[in-house]
Amino acid sequence: MSFLPKTPSHNLHPTTFILLLCLLCLFVAPLLAQEFSVSIASPLHSSAFDGRLLLMLSVDSTAEPRFQIGEGLNTQLVFGVDVEGWRDGEQKTVNGETFGFPIRSLANVPPGRYRVQALLHKYETFKRSDRHTVKLPMDRGEGQQWNRAPGNLLSTPQWITFDPKSKKPVDVVLDTEIPPFPPTKYIKHIRIRSEKLSKFWGRDMFLGANVLLPEGWDTHPTARYPLMVFHGHFPQTFGGFREEPPDTNLKPDYNERFRLAGYNRIQQEYAHNFYKEWTGPDFPRFLIMEVQHANPYYDDSYAVNSQNLGPYGDAIMYELIPEVEKRFRGIGQGWARFTYGGSTGGWEALAVQVFYPDAFNGCFAACPDPIDFRAYTQVNIYKHENAYVADSRWKHTPRPATRNWLGEVSATLEEANHYELALGTKSRSGQQWDIWEAVYSPVGPDGYPVRIWDKVSGKINKEVAKYWRENYDLSYILQRDWATLGPKLEGKIHVYCGDMDNYYLNNAVYLLEEFLKGTKDPFYAGEVDYGDRAEHCWNGDHSLPNALSRLRYNQMYVPKILARIAKTAPVGADTTSWRY
Repeated sequence: MSFLPKTPSHNLHPTTFILLLCLLCLFVAPLLAQEFSVSIASPLHSSAFDGRLLLMLSVDSTAEPRFQIGEGLNTQLVFGVDVEGWRDGEQKTVNGETFGFPIRSLANVPPGRYRVQALLHKYETFKRSDRHTVKLPMDRGEGQQWNRAPGNLLSTPQWITFDPKSKKPVDVVLDTEIPPFPPTKYIKHIRIRSEKLSKFWGRDMFLGANVLLPEGWDTHPTARYPLMVFHGHFPQTFGGFREEPPDTNLKPDYNERFRLAGYNRIQQEYAHNFYKEWTGPDFPRFLIMEVQHANPYYDDSYAVNSQNLGPYGDAIMYELIPEVEKRFRGIGQGWARFTYGGSTGGWEALAVQVFYPDAFNGCFAACPDPIDFRAYTQVNIYKHENAYVADSRWKHTPRPATRNWLGEVSATLEEANHYELALGTKSRSGQQWDIWEAVYSPVGPDGYPVRIWDKVSGKINKEVAKYWRENYDLSYILQRDWATLGPKLEGKIHVYCGDMDNYYLNNAVYLLEEFLKGTKDPFYAGEVDYGDRAEHCWNGDHSLPNALSRLRYNQMYVPKILARIAKTAPVGADTTSWRY
């Protein structure tokens, strides 16, 4: 590109030339701001580190800055830069060119008093079987939480006076290493080495599960049990199950989302009620397993095979589930397996039912992540040109990302994605949009997921969209393959969603429902239901408010499962040994 005027000679007056040169400098000059110089305390520097260096500024002293970063309205400031081979004695700089959220550059941060904290989110090197070498943050038992991951380095928060015009750097020292999590008392916990995943990643990789055993499991050694597979975000232990009564000394909190005081006490009460139901005489004797499948990109794998994550679907289906059924006397047949979950777990429940149609006898998918990419929340990735703004010749109307039940928007799609970009490049933020990209996208030439859209501008890559459609658009796949899938899925698909889902997930459910209601040979014979004005994550319960119904996932679908077993169990199947 030339900035020279199109004259026959290109001979310029010296003054004109200097003026044009100055204008050019305006385009390329760096954004000047007070710099931060970050170093690592020598005792913590055992080797050269790779990772994402995050610098956080906060005006809120109620918690450490690392716990105040998010895409919502109350977020504080974060700026991120990739580092490689960070050695002892070296300093890394965060300056006006460093990408930030929600303010793009330090140059635009107002002067004032801020609490500053830096954190190094460590990456490890993986030499995958597809011959790509990538650097990614490995889960370390925390479920891919960058601000809590054991081994990450952070600085002690300190108050500073920041002035973007100042030329004096602010020194920050990473002086603390986040310690390992203490041992957790599990109900029953298993952890197995996955041969399939280890081969893909070029190192030992593991799968785990928290297993809830039925009452009388130890006193009925001949009984064999149906299995419910509960999908969702990384579970440290089996959630929603509490043997002890609620703690009367627990200081009540306030849940802003549900506008409820003492929601922590309510959660304990419902967890204890589940324990009493589970051990009572009328509750069917099942096995329930929660899958632990955190990986270098997220707190779970979405339970499908992926070019970037590896064969998690097959590993869970053919390695982990059979091991659980073997150890804890599961029936081990498709008619006696069911799957359920909400949000991410809702998508997974439907996905595994679709991709392994004979392996499960029913899925119960609540508030699922987008199951039709014509409504990838607010984006039609096949039709729209830009994810962040509505297609218009003259207008620039932002697409929303999150809302409450009144429709009040707290973040746009651009803000949500730029938040992730500050946390990590190459789909490495560990957040929602990046994991969808990592699961659904093909591998790029650099070994990382190909972007579905430009992370800065929002321009959609239509070739990647086609790949997503053929491989992971569940609604499209059902329509494309109904002739073969339909007979295997009759009566198995159950989907529930609030019609004011915070992330607009109901839009995709509408599109799937439109197809399912018109199915023939066979008719799908399942259920799609909506909660009136219900937010995320409504699960089909019309009798309780959303804040309470979400605490009863493990009980919600039992009557439907029992009815399904009674209707579909093959002749001679064991439908009695577990009914005591």
